[in-house]
Amino acid sequence: MRRLPRRFYCRKTRIVARELLSKILVHETDEGIISGRIVETEAYLGRDDPGSHAHCGVTSRNRIMFGPPGRAYIYLVYGSSYCLNVVTEKDGVGGAVLIRALEPEEGIGLMEKNRRIDGHLTLLTNGPGKLTQALGIRGSMNGADLTGNKLYILSRDSSGKKQSWPKEFKIVTTSRIGIKTSRNLLYRYYIRGNRFVSRS
Repeated sequence: MRRLPRRFYCRKTRIVARELLSKILVHETDEGIISGRIVETEAYLGRDDPGSHAHCGVTSRNRIMFGPPGRAYIYLVYGSSYCLNVVTEKDGVGGAVLIRALEPEEGIGLMEKNRRIDGHLTLLTNGPGKLTQALGIRGSMNGADLTGNKLYILSRDSSGKKQSWPKEFKIVTTSRIGIKTSRNLLYRYYIRGNRFVSRS
């Protein structure tokens, strides 16, 4: 199963945010593989983006956002939920893509166990905090290499499985949600009509 190479991430953040849609996020845990298709993302740029952690330059918290690309930037929000971001741009330039929602694929039973819910498939991963909890992604994984063997992203057709998704899909572009600063920027992308999107 071929992972996305580092060169995929070493591009403009908004391009990566769009092209991550329909890719497969995989976490190989001790209990088994958990995965889901990415259906919603948000782009966060560097110094010119007041809504981004990278806006004020390099700090101890955001250092990973400045490279190298293809690493996980994971941080805690509201004191209880983690957000998973994919670091983009060339080394030294701040940028990352927030993974906002997934469509569950493999390891749904483990997702339900991690989320402590049963029989509500659409609620498992329809939000950034929900999906990290479902996949067992923790703050200790901050900086993980997404081209490695534990947490990684696959292209849509690399798994060898029968493809149930349409080859073409419509991408909706909207302003970001869940933040107060620069909410007007059209940096959020999701797959039109997908029932796992956090908010359509």
